[in-house]
Amino acid sequence: QVQLVESGGGLVQPGGSLTLSCVTSGFAMDYYAIGWFRQAPGKEREAVSCIRSNGETYYTDSAQGRFTVFRDNAKKTVYLEMKNLKPEDTAVYSCATDGPDPRYYYTACVADSFGFWGQGTQVTVSS
Repeated sequence: QVQLVESGGGLVQPGGSLTLSCVTSGFAMDYYAIGWFRQAPGKEREAVSCIRSNGETYYTDSAQGRFTVFRDNAKKTVYLEMKNLKPEDTAVYSCATDGPDPRYYYTACVADSFGFWGQGTQVTVSS
């Protein structure tokens, strides 16, 4: 059973840092892309960053230069390091994978590429 479990969220002051973790199980993470998405109250879910199985990364404009995504295949974990956080980064952050389902295949860092999702972790940036 494919599972993704996020952790590392919390309350942080503007300008602070957090590192989120996405621990995976039930599939060979090495072969699949992992994406990070976020959803703020009253807003649609949006992409943040993605990392392909070959290590290629993608960042949205809001994440570029502040966030870093990396993967540790041995630990079956993907991380999202976030620096210089801003109040507008406040959201529930979720990770997702295209995983072992032929209906899903990573073509771009968009939600439609992913069929398996974690429950999310809350990030609140506030003074």
